[in-house]
Amino acid sequence: MAQVPGDSGSGPAARIAEPLGQQSVMETGGDWSKIPSTIHPMPRPGFFPVPPTQGDAYYSLWDSLVDQRRPASPKTGYSNVGLIQYPYFDSDWRYVDGIDPEDRTWVEKLKRMRVSDRSMLSLGGNYWIRYMNENNSRLTPATNDYTLNRFRTFADWSYTDSVRVFGEYLWSDSMNEELAPLTTDVDRGDLLNLFVDVKLFEYDTKPVYIRGGRQELLYGSQRLISPLEWANTRRSFQGVKVFRQGEHWDVDAFWVQPVIPQANELNQADENQNLVGAWGTYRPEKGEFIDLYYLGYNNSNRLTQAAIERMPATIHTLGSRYAGDESGWLWDFETMLQFGEQVDRELLAGAATAGLGKTWQATWSPTVWAYYDYASGDSDPNSGDAHTFNQMFPFGHYYMGWMDLVGRQNIHDLNFHGYLYPTRWITLWTQYHRFWLDQSKDAMYGPSGNVIRRDATGNSGRDVGDEIGIFANFHLSRYSDIMVSYNKLYGAGFLESTAGPGRATDADSLYLMFQQRW
Repeated sequence: MAQVPGDSGSGPAARIAEPLGQQSVMETGGDWSKIPSTIHPMPRPGFFPVPPTQGDAYYSLWDSLVDQRRPASPKTGYSNVGLIQYPYFDSDWRYVDGIDPEDRTWVEKLKRMRVSDRSMLSLGGNYWIRYMNENNSRLTPATNDYTLNRFRTFADWSYTDSVRVFGEYLWSDSMNEELAPLTTDVDRGDLLNLFVDVKLFEYDTKPVYIRGGRQELLYGSQRLISPLEWANTRRSFQGVKVFRQGEHWDVDAFWVQPVIPQANELNQADENQNLVGAWGTYRPEKGEFIDLYYLGYNNSNRLTQAAIERMPATIHTLGSRYAGDESGWLWDFETMLQFGEQVDRELLAGAATAGLGKTWQATWSPTVWAYYDYASGDSDPNSGDAHTFNQMFPFGHYYMGWMDLVGRQNIHDLNFHGYLYPTRWITLWTQYHRFWLDQSKDAMYGPSGNVIRRDATGNSGRDVGDEIGIFANFHLSRYSDIMVSYNKLYGAGFLESTAGPGRATDADSLYLMFQQRW
């Protein structure tokens, strides 16, 4: 099942809600346990952990303080860590119907409220505050010491299994930044999601839905399409998709345009960018995922960075992924092929990932992973054919180091990850990355795909450097977390040679975040 660090598996990772009593059957003959029917189970991301979820223990700091031991991690529609990768409309609260109203938590009482015998309403949201201390921030000599705030709240209404309306408001801001805030730092009031799901028909006893409006997208490993949870604004799109979920196969087809955050104005979709896709997920066994997908991306905006003409472009991506576990062994493999046109050049590029892991049922429940990531670059970025892989709309912070300085373009990354659980309410995660460029004359790209550094002569070599990261999450209560992370990039030959006035070689960061959900 899909897991995020520390996730109990009781959120959207749980594929099917537990059987509910007679009270869950509507007078119309429908079954509330299947409503809303448009919840997507979250697929496993890369280097997924295997947290302990069973056994008599304290599953939060609050449990420990009040001496309440539990036989298993308590159910929740949210994650058990401070970062919630999946959209709130995929939070699975269907288990609430099986709990006596008097025994529900204050958060559960806001979910699945019966408006009538045919409709129900859920409310929720979260607030986070994140302190950031970045030395040599963005590989400049600046010390960036600032605070990010974010507030989200949603309303989710369903009418039987025929119609669903979901809306979510977001407010985010940045305080005391030494450098100009990133586009993804500030959005002072906007709609993150606002869509309608309509049931079209049933195929082989499973409903087919169409979704129209503003919506977050999450597919597969999130290496190409992600809501980008680390960003203070999250990422959303505007458009339409048709989807069907089966026992073993899920199929989606969509056409959307990315929504660009505006600090003090209402966000608008960029009509010069269009993304179409078809994504199929097959689950042969519990916990195993096989993805097959096509993505078509057209960007007619003009973009030149570091003397590289990058847009306009039309990019077609074919990809596949296989991830799962068996007998304590874990695996994750993904390949991506791109072709099309970049400016006036034919494009042929690719990327690949291979990861193997192992988990043990032992003290502190250790899980370890070893990965190799590759994304092609271009030996001559402005002539001949184009070969730089385009990472699309990824979960950059999760994959290529928490310093947020390296993206999945023109890069090799040998990386290792380890998870430990000293108690059931503490998650420890460490990682190490060894970076080097694929092509020395191409650029080093950041997690958003922008150029970070380039030596057009290639004389600076390909050795980017090493990065280490240490992450700890403290699960305070069922809906509260504190997260702390320290990270450091040790720049090597390429960064040393391209440094100079206004540029740094090394960098480090400290993050501290509190999050409250409801």
